[in-house]
Amino acid sequence: QVQLVESGGGLVRPGGSLRLSCAASGSISSINAMGWYRQAPGKQRELVAAITTGGSAHYADSVKGRFTISRDNAKNTVYLQMNSLKPEDTAVYYCAARNIATYSYDYWGQGTQVTVSS
Repeated sequence: QVQLVESGGGLVRPGGSLRLSCAASGSISSINAMGWYRQAPGKQRELVAAITTGGSAHYADSVKGRFTISRDNAKNTVYLQMNSLKPEDTAVYYCAARNIATYSYDYWGQGTQVTVSS
């Protein structure tokens, strides 16, 4: 089993920045990627960014050039640096880990609210 704990959400003005953190614990060897999803009211959950154990990063088109995902393997932690934030980035952001056995994101954090508003 894998446990994920997110932190770093909050309220920020348009154009501002925020950094999210996700600490993983448990059966770390079961994970081959970690990612960030978000879900806004009335919208489907979407994958924002992901990073593999090999360091390959992927981004949704809507955040390319603004968001950066990174990891600290020694701390079993991934980060999402969010710059040039827009009101449409407002959502609950969830950390997720991909299960190497299923290639599905089977492990989830509790979510952290990000609100971009003036």
